[in-house]
Amino acid sequence: MNDPVRIVEVGPRDGLQNEKTQLGVADRIAFIDQLVGAGLTTIEVGAFVSPKAVPQMVNSDAVLRGIASHPGCEFPVLVPNEKGYAAARDAGARVVAVFASASEGFSRANINCSVAESIERFKPVAERARADGVKVRGYVSCVLGCPFDGEVKPGAVVEVAEALWQLGCYEISLGDTVGVGTARKARELLRAVAGAVPMAHLALHFHDTYGQALANLYAGLEEGGRIIDSSAGGLGGCPYAPGATGNVATEDVVYLLEGLGVATGVDLTRLVAASSQIGRLIGRPPASRVAAALNAKRAR
Repeated sequence: MNDPVRIVEVGPRDGLQNEKTQLGVADRIAFIDQLVGAGLTTIEVGAFVSPKAVPQMVNSDAVLRGIASHPGCEFPVLVPNEKGYAAARDAGARVVAVFASASEGFSRANINCSVAESIERFKPVAERARADGVKVRGYVSCVLGCPFDGEVKPGAVVEVAEALWQLGCYEISLGDTVGVGTARKARELLRAVAGAVPMAHLALHFHDTYGQALANLYAGLEEGGRIIDSSAGGLGGCPYAPGATGNVATEDVVYLLEGLGVATGVDLTRLVAASSQIGRLIGRPPASRVAAALNAKRAR
């Protein structure tokens, strides 16, 4: 359990994409710089998607170009297709992410195609990335439940995760997009997927809709998972998943890990300051319980 854990901070993309307030380029860059200052080294910073579909991610090219050089840090961006990949490369992307669903209903609602068709769309992206020396991360959404199809069988998740792995994705992030999972189901899912993709290359991406994200993460850690996606302040949700609330808060994850004796390299005080600042900009306090506790303690 004490083995190192890598945190992938997704607040500037997966977090902000579902917030009603649309932030400008300067505010998004400042947020990213604060997260780097808090000790986070892998930060998803934007998405090269249709501005009509996700207006919060408009000008992701300017955000990526505007981030200062931070040796040792990676700044992945989401790309849905070849067009998005080309735009990301023009902006200097060195790591991109593609996304598929384990649920047919969610795939059609999100990207208007079947799961199999979505994988086909990613093949030319993977080929171009391989030729360019660009790393590709793969997301699988709705791994523990779908707002349209209900229960999702582990076998469906295994199939999609293995397909992305075979395409050349260096890491596969398993997303409980609607946050309905429980610790037992999370454990069973990881065991199933690890039969097709090595555990060292699986990331845990749990939303906290039912308040189970930390319990699910703990179960995943016990199974050997060592990569966690989280969002500063618990920002976000999913614009295509009705009722889904934010990602598990990075502050809460750091507090959990450090309580387990796992060094994270993250300065909680600076992280809380970053999430509190972004909370003021979007007009609501951080959803993180740890941030709320530390802010209350500081106010006394």
